[in-house]
Amino acid sequence: MKILVIEDNRELIQNITQYLSHEGIICEVACNLYEAQDKMLSFEYDCVLLDLMLPDGNGLSIFNIIKELEVSPNVIIISAKNSLDDKIRGLDLGADDYLPKPFHLAELLARLRAIYRRSKLSGSDEIRFNEIMIQLQNLQVSVHGKSLDLTKKEFDLLVFLVTNKNRVVGKNAIAQHLWGDYTDNLPNFDFVYQHIKNLRKKISEAGGQDYLTTIYGIGYKFGETQS
Repeated sequence: MKILVIEDNRELIQNITQYLSHEGIICEVACNLYEAQDKMLSFEYDCVLLDLMLPDGNGLSIFNIIKELEVSPNVIIISAKNSLDDKIRGLDLGADDYLPKPFHLAELLARLRAIYRRSKLSGSDEIRFNEIMIQLQNLQVSVHGKSLDLTKKEFDLLVFLVTNKNRVVGKNAIAQHLWGDYTDNLPNFDFVYQHIKNLRKKISEAGGQDYLTTIYGIGYKFGETQS
C-alpha cells in the first residue's frame, strides 16, 4: 500500500511514517496544499491521510484535485478539528473515514487496512488469481498450494500487479509504488526488471503460469494471456 500524508506537524509526520513504514506501507509526505497538489498530480496513491488545517489553506480543498485524477485515492481525514460540521463536510466531499487527533497509530493502521480491503479486495484479506493465492495478513503467497519464498518487495510487487490486473502499469509507477520518494535518487529502473524476473521465476518453479506480458518501452500487464 502506498499513501500520501498531508500534514504540517513534523513530529506527527515522523511518528506516522516510522510506524506505517515498519508495517510495510510506503509513505510519502506533503506539508502543505501546494506540495500535496504536485504529488497527487504526478503519482498515484492508495490512500491519503489529510489534515484540515494546513499553512496555505483548508485541507478539504484537496478534493478539487482528487476529482481530476484518473485513479482516485481513498481519503482519511486526520484533524484536531473534530466538529460535526467538519466531519460531515469532509464525508460529503468524498472522504472514506475521519480520525480525530490525538489517535493511536495502531487504530490508524487498522483503518487503513480496512479501507484497502473494501476498495481493492472486496473486503477480503485474501487475493486469489487462478492458482495464485495471496494472504495479506501474514504476507504469504502460494501457487497450487505450494508456498513461495518471496522477498517483501516481490510480495508487494505481486499484490500491485494483481490488484491492477488487465491494466498496463509503467516501470515508473511500479518503482514509485515500491520505493516512493526514494525513486528520484535511483539512476535507472533496472531493479524493476530484476524483481519482475525473480517473481516470474519463482511462480514458474512452483508450477504457475506466466501471466505477465511485457509492454516494451512502457512496462507490464498482468492478466490472462491471449492464446
